[in-house]
Amino acid sequence: MGTPSQTQIPPLELPRYGAERLCGIRCIATQLTDTPPDTASLTAMAIQRLDALVVLTLSGSGFERRGGGATGYIKTAFLAHLTPHPETLWTVSSALSLDALSEQDFLNLVEELEAEFRRQYVAQQVDASHDRVLLVGLMTQAMDAASFAENLAEVQRLVESAGGDVLQVIQQKRPQPHPQTVVGPGKVQEIALTVQTIGANLVVFNRDLSPAQVRNLERLCGVRVVDRTEVILDIFAQRAQSGAGKLQVELAQLEYRLPRLTGHGQAMSRLGGGIGTRGPGETKLETERRAIQRRITRLQQEVNQLQAHRSRLRQQRQHNQMPTVAIVGYTNAGKSTLLNTLTNADVLAADQLFATLDPTTRRLLVPHAVSQTPQAILLTDTVGFIHELPPSLLDAFRATLEEVTDADALLHLVDLSSPSWQNQIRAVMKILSELPVTPGPSLLVFNKVDQVDSETLNLAKAEYPQAVFISAQERLGLETLRQRLGQLVHYVDSGLW
Repeated sequence: MGTPSQTQIPPLELPRYGAERLCGIRCIATQLTDTPPDTASLTAMAIQRLDALVVLTLSGSGFERRGGGATGYIKTAFLAHLTPHPETLWTVSSALSLDALSEQDFLNLVEELEAEFRRQYVAQQVDASHDRVLLVGLMTQAMDAASFAENLAEVQRLVESAGGDVLQVIQQKRPQPHPQTVVGPGKVQEIALTVQTIGANLVVFNRDLSPAQVRNLERLCGVRVVDRTEVILDIFAQRAQSGAGKLQVELAQLEYRLPRLTGHGQAMSRLGGGIGTRGPGETKLETERRAIQRRITRLQQEVNQLQAHRSRLRQQRQHNQMPTVAIVGYTNAGKSTLLNTLTNADVLAADQLFATLDPTTRRLLVPHAVSQTPQAILLTDTVGFIHELPPSLLDAFRATLEEVTDADALLHLVDLSSPSWQNQIRAVMKILSELPVTPGPSLLVFNKVDQVDSETLNLAKAEYPQAVFISAQERLGLETLRQRLGQLVHYVDSGLW
């Protein structure tokens, strides 16, 4: 009882639901004006994928009100239903008489519509390995337009690196996130409608979401909803190759998911209060939470063992009196490419965010700062950084990050071809400052100089006159880099740091 928009059934509770079929429910509504159904009713029909919506108009000389209700004659009816054409999401008939409405073959109408939806669905699912993503960006008063556009572009690259296809981007500007749904109620309806229109199976937000916000959005949209952190965790899970990397990724995922168990399916819901719901034993949710907590404790012990093992390896290298330099930088700055070029290492290098996770150490000869004779140093490729690196990743990857804090010096690599290279420098410096141990001195190196114009190059040289400018892929400026690395190591060995 009520308008179609007031009586919506949550998409996940509809009897039949999916992009290739209708839900199996037909809705009859009444109104007092002889006009076609309004947009709110049609939007509710589309979100719920109703088989059909019939709006009856009450009027006539016998119309009267009794006890606050309304009775009268049915003058006309309007029939609305979804269409398989994206340019016209629904169609509304002209005013029909009850006789004309009763002659409609609804079963045939539904079968024809579902057959066309199924053909479209099959065409969309040709590459089922890729999620079809609707990206949602929220701009708050704490962000300016440039940083918001930067953030949105980065999340889109994260989605693509995780193997998803971004079909459309929806944006909203609010002073603060909505506590229940992040975006406003009207925007949530727009998201739910767009999901139906473009056939998306995943909604990604450009910010972190609380567990309650995820549950509310999934209930209203009918598809999975994830935040930026979960996309990053998924990329890490795909990229981890070594046992140590997989161990750290699993720990980060479990720490992220533990507070988000509530509401993930009926099997893990809390028992309700009242007669007939109380009893001995634990709920499925509590059992799962206890099991995950035990697994986290065990993984943390294994990470501690990994830290001890890597510490012994570093002590052995220090015993051999071989200086170590760790390559740090924003993700996709070209760290692995530089290591491959300098040392002929065989590390995966790809134009993707977080292409490599596991640290790789190789021996490199550089000229001594005084005698110019070759001396050996150890060069380590480390995991890339990103704006607002999730705390769970920092905690889980502390064994890997110790390669940075225990190195004698750092090589800070910057992608000069990125429009936001200045913000990326600040993001890396912020993360380094938050590490428990202060790293050693660093050499700033700008990469991909072959891909920038002279104005950007001159700006970087003026702002950072002590930096080195190279192109790892084109092998430009590498001899200068070796000279500066020799000077950096000599600076550390002389005790000037």
